[in-house]
Amino acid sequence: MKVADYIRSGLKNFVEGESEGTSGTCTEGCHRVTVFLKKEGDRITDCRFSATKRCKKLLAVTDYMCSLVKEKGKPPDPEEILSFFGEEKEREKMENRVSIALRALEAALEKLSS
Repeated sequence: MKVADYIRSGLKNFVEGESEGTSGTCTEGCHRVTVFLKKEGDRITDCRFSATKRCKKLLAVTDYMCSLVKEKGKPPDPEEILSFFGEEKEREKMENRVSIALRALEAALEKLSS
């Protein structure tokens, strides 16, 4: 899928500003993502995010990552996200944006564990 097509279909997990749940943030250059998690037992039950709106790639991969987290109850493999956007050019940028999203997720998970 192409990022533009994903964005056109609508972001399902994006929130403006703050949301309920435990948050984790990753900032790299002009990009900033905050992931909000809710957990019951060992399973993640909700995943939402807020982000700078400058990069559509970052918005798309973070939204898709949150969908996978809610579906599986755990963090996805980076390759699973990248393969979903396999039609997208600039693989290096896509890998970077996935890395930013996953680091925000990991930061939220660390807070949940402590």
